[in-house]
Amino acid sequence: MAQVDITGLPLKSPHGLRDILGLGQMLPYRTKRSLLVPPVTVTENQRATFPKVIGQVISSVKSGNHFFRLTGPGSDQDPKGLFTIDIDTGDVSVSRSLDREDFDSYELEVSISDFEGNTVEGPALLLITVIDQNDNRPIFKETRYTGEVLEGSPTGTTVMTMTAFDADDPATDNAALRYNIVRQSPDKPSPNMFYIDAEKGDIVTVISPTLLDRETLPTTTYELEIVAKDMAGSEVGLTGTATATITITDKNDHAPEFTHPLFEAHVHEGMTGVVVNLTVDDRDDPATGAWRAIYSIINGDPTQSFEIQTNPDNNEGMLSVVKPLDYEATASHKLYIKVENEDPLVPDVGYGPSSTATVQVTVLDFNEGPVFFPDPLTVTRMENIPVGSFVASLNATDPDILQIQSIRYTILRDPAGWLSVNPVRGTVNTSASLDRESPYVHDNKYTAVFIATDNGSPPATGTGTLVINLEDYNDNAPYVVPSVARVCEDAHDMNVAIVGGRDKDLAPNAAPFKIELGKQPGLDKTWKVTRVNSTHSQIMLLHSLKKANYQLPLLITDSGVPPLSNNTEVKVQVCVCKKNRMHCSSAHSHSASLLVLLATPLLALL
Repeated sequence: MAQVDITGLPLKSPHGLRDILGLGQMLPYRTKRSLLVPPVTVTENQRATFPKVIGQVISSVKSGNHFFRLTGPGSDQDPKGLFTIDIDTGDVSVSRSLDREDFDSYELEVSISDFEGNTVEGPALLLITVIDQNDNRPIFKETRYTGEVLEGSPTGTTVMTMTAFDADDPATDNAALRYNIVRQSPDKPSPNMFYIDAEKGDIVTVISPTLLDRETLPTTTYELEIVAKDMAGSEVGLTGTATATITITDKNDHAPEFTHPLFEAHVHEGMTGVVVNLTVDDRDDPATGAWRAIYSIINGDPTQSFEIQTNPDNNEGMLSVVKPLDYEATASHKLYIKVENEDPLVPDVGYGPSSTATVQVTVLDFNEGPVFFPDPLTVTRMENIPVGSFVASLNATDPDILQIQSIRYTILRDPAGWLSVNPVRGTVNTSASLDRESPYVHDNKYTAVFIATDNGSPPATGTGTLVINLEDYNDNAPYVVPSVARVCEDAHDMNVAIVGGRDKDLAPNAAPFKIELGKQPGLDKTWKVTRVNSTHSQIMLLHSLKKANYQLPLLITDSGVPPLSNNTEVKVQVCVCKKNRMHCSSAHSHSASLLVLLATPLLALL
């Protein structure tokens, strides 16, 4: 809109501008503007020479006593000095080449000032727009893109999207990109296996699902060279290039198949471990679930003596014996094996006859050692039975029932050396007296180990254990504890000590014990023994004795049939007691019987 004033005509001239425009007297009154600042456009990348006039500011103010002034970014603010204005004419100039990608426009202010610095007119906005040139190539975000597509995918399946960026003005064709595939490597089975959407950059499959077969393609990886061109793809457009690598991924569309319908293995009886490796072919991608094999025994192993594990390196099935096989029980085993993949097959593919195989396992005979039965053999015998007495009869059999072999017996371990064995019959007899109290007997049990050897080639051996439960015989005399007692010579309490009986034998050949004074005459004049319970008795003095050591003879008898007795002595120390301390004699002990003989005349005199 411009304000146009028509001068030199009558005010009500029918030829006025308002009448010509049909506005009549309706046009509102507008004040006259003396500063006209039209917008300016400048093309980027202009060549020298500079400065160049790019526009003009118009003012009705008469020159001579005023000047034009330009302020703002691009003039007196960063980037400084791009634009200048002629202070007299108002011509606006650019001082150097512009780059739209730095600034696409500038907003400055124009005003008119007098020489005293007063603003006469303005400020008014000066808009400078930088016009784009196609000076930037398309640039892909990455130099190499990777994508995958599953084999057999339908035509038109999107694989990946290529995206390029152009720094030019997006509102112009300078940044209007078009994509194109210029090269496919390899170019088999078709040079146009893929298509790229020219505007979106989406890469889709063109090849049919049947031909997109990973197992029949010459390679599983294709490389595409993608070009992005601006100017909407015209011949004058600038280009950028990137590479797209597309991998044809596998799906489980091939069942594993055994390389042979029958596998054979030989294994010695009694042995364990891998006996045969089962090989399979699978056309799917190695090291994937569509290729990795899982083996299973579907028949022929009722005792679960076998197992199969997959070798992760070559996908072979390792058939192992996990329970030793017995040649005499079964000389051969026929196993039926099935192989499957970790991943399920695609719906239109199934496992066929080649996914099963037979394994014939032949067991080789091995000379097995004789086996004792029962093991251990447990018998009960009385200790101290006569030397040469029968103890037990060993029974060892040869598992090799298809061979006629003889067995001989020997002693492997007889800690006390009490036993002998007949090498042919296996009868065990005593060669020494059995002693239940021996340190070789534990918990009344004596253990010996025997060897049975067959006459195979080479000979085989087996071991068996004989456990003898020893019954007690009254063959140990009892004894008294403790063997020393102390008493004060002036003690009012004549109780000397409580002694108890001990016996290595078991009941009823031990307690109750009878403890009494020895048979020497006169002992009962000084000493007295009183029973406390079945195992202990009280020794008492009948009168005081002087400080000395005395040997008191005792007789202890057990309850065995027949009973055993033992003459023993208890050392009684008569001591001087002062202030809770006992002073005992260190001299040798006096015989209690001699003491009695000396004491008898003294008692008579008293």
